[in-house]
Amino acid sequence: MPTPSSGRFGRLAAWSQRHRWAALVLWVAVVAAITVGSQAAGSAYHNDFSLPGTDSQAAADLMTEHGSRQAGATVQIVAQDAGGLDGDLAPMLAKVRGLPSVADVGELSVSESGTIGYATVTLDGDAQDVPKEHVTEIIETAQAAAGDGLRIELGGDPVRGAEEGGGGAAEGAGMLAALVILVLLFGSLVAAALPLVTALFAVGGAIGLIALASHVFTVADFTPPIMMLIGLGVGVDYALLIFYRYRQELRDGADPATATRRALDAAGRTVFFAGCTVIIALLGLIALGLGSLQGVALAVALTVLVTMAASLTLLPALLGVFGGRIQRQVLKRAAKAKPGESRWHQLASAVQHRPVPALLAAVIALLALSAPALHMRLGFADAGNDAPSTTSRQAYDLLAEGFGPGFNGPLIIVAKGDAGPLRSALTQTDGIAAATPPIPSKDGAVSAVIAYPTTAPQDEATTDLVHDLRDDVLPSLSSRTGVEYLVGGPTAATQDFSDAVSARMPLFVAVVVGLSALLLMVVFRSVLIPIKAALLNLLSISAALGAITLVFQDGRFGAQSGPIEAFIPVMIFAIVFGLSMDYEVFLVSRIHEEWERTRDPSHAVREGLAATGKVITAAAAIMIVVFAAFVLSPDRMLQQFGLGLAVAVLLDALVIRCLIVPAVMQLLGKHAWWLPAPPGQAPTEGRPGTPLNPGRGRPARPRPPLTPRSRAPAR
Repeated sequence: MPTPSSGRFGRLAAWSQRHRWAALVLWVAVVAAITVGSQAAGSAYHNDFSLPGTDSQAAADLMTEHGSRQAGATVQIVAQDAGGLDGDLAPMLAKVRGLPSVADVGELSVSESGTIGYATVTLDGDAQDVPKEHVTEIIETAQAAAGDGLRIELGGDPVRGAEEGGGGAAEGAGMLAALVILVLLFGSLVAAALPLVTALFAVGGAIGLIALASHVFTVADFTPPIMMLIGLGVGVDYALLIFYRYRQELRDGADPATATRRALDAAGRTVFFAGCTVIIALLGLIALGLGSLQGVALAVALTVLVTMAASLTLLPALLGVFGGRIQRQVLKRAAKAKPGESRWHQLASAVQHRPVPALLAAVIALLALSAPALHMRLGFADAGNDAPSTTSRQAYDLLAEGFGPGFNGPLIIVAKGDAGPLRSALTQTDGIAAATPPIPSKDGAVSAVIAYPTTAPQDEATTDLVHDLRDDVLPSLSSRTGVEYLVGGPTAATQDFSDAVSARMPLFVAVVVGLSALLLMVVFRSVLIPIKAALLNLLSISAALGAITLVFQDGRFGAQSGPIEAFIPVMIFAIVFGLSMDYEVFLVSRIHEEWERTRDPSHAVREGLAATGKVITAAAAIMIVVFAAFVLSPDRMLQQFGLGLAVAVLLDALVIRCLIVPAVMQLLGKHAWWLPAPPGQAPTEGRPGTPLNPGRGRPARPRPPLTPRSRAPAR
């Protein structure tokens, strides 16, 4: 039964324990119902990279409105024959013309060498709207004509979408590695399984909910693997923080029911705060108005919310079922523990002895790793980043070989009126290899000219070309002709999306950091603690982005060079900022508890790190292996996501929490807890309030000095 001193989370835990079987049955029933419902209804994932107000979106809307052939998605059928291409492709192209979703098939165009040619297949909708089975049928029909020296490959966004795979074995590898770490940490398979079971229930329910929500909201088709990535990492992390506190309470002599209540009152508050921080940051992404990114943000926020609910309600019920067995195992291990200072005490003492060198070394290392992020280029992967074995990559290479590197990323310039002089102006522009004659729309109101750059779509020179056309070439031509010109096409749209992210990122960062700092100020009644937390979180995030730039943009460690996916920085910022706050609150709350008890800042830092270092490191290790497992995914976007999150958590747990935070707290001393008082009141230095308290989940109070036995659980 909850005592009067129990907080909201303690009372919730007590209810879950008293009604443990009802809570378990309720969770099973809800997750089962969501899963069955989502499978019956299916999913309606839809990619929406539209950006109202940009040139590329205006050009696309204009072509759609006036029935231009360039409005629909296209597939390129690319053929190569060393002996020269002839008319044998006509029967195959005729068959393709009669397939579902095919609006038109162009004539075969042949390179100067006569060995490589292509025909453009125009579809009757956008790439995300055409069923994958229809695209697969086009691929199979075209490639059936290959043979006798004739090679046929297919390219275009619809083909890439039809070839995409899932996360592979990444989820399974991450879960297996997490289980191994938990078994080593707790020495019991049952104890290790509880955080994993909690995470699996949360992820299963969240994925079903998002599949249902995709019928109402625009949710991208790459959302489920991202949800798995975040849900597994965050779910195990949150459950572990609570479960570790539960085991400490058992070591201190509490019965399982009391230990559960105290653990939820303490670590449960930390989990709730951290989860809310992640959700606030993710919901802030919705305000950016970046198409599919809004659906991804909503999905991940829902995943974190369900994970938080499972940690606060499902885990206490599981502890009620297995509490007796876990208690016997915990007490057995505690009896074997040797008293004395832990290695975490020794690490804290070493940092406190020389705080300035430790701080400078750590900060310089993080700044050095952050430096590559200064030249990060945002964009989207194209067929040039696909696996060499895919038909989309082989078609990309053939087109580049036969017609030039810029052929894979043409620019579509739309003219609202007479486009007569447009082609001439484009062909005289540096960076453009060729341009087609104007192609009128069905109603003749607008015309489109397709311009082929001299450089590949992902080259920085192509980006500069788009800006030159918009800023200099086309405005000058428009002033002479009175015709409005718009630069569109996939390459221009990619650049518009990247520019939008870069322009809106500062405001997003300021809002998230500001709100989080205010929350920390309320929690710890301090000004300097929130400032320190915000700066250190930004440092770990920038270092993670620097690592992504080194690997994926610069092509280190065997990765293929290319731009960083445009939405990776904002997504990593939102998620990592919340996760970092999780560890920040857990560590600093324990330091605050010791400060309230002893008023000795050095002792408080040392005991706080000793009490939380092991669980923070273990939780970080689990998240690192779960996130790093996604580097094994065949999808470049998931690889970047996994590496960025893994590096950020690694640096946050080892460099920031173990070195920088103790050093900064040592240098600040008692001033760390300073808070200006309202007019007429004396300023406070950590005046007792109601901070988040991993010690007992309630306001700290004086107690006898720690003995070696009381320190033992901290190891």
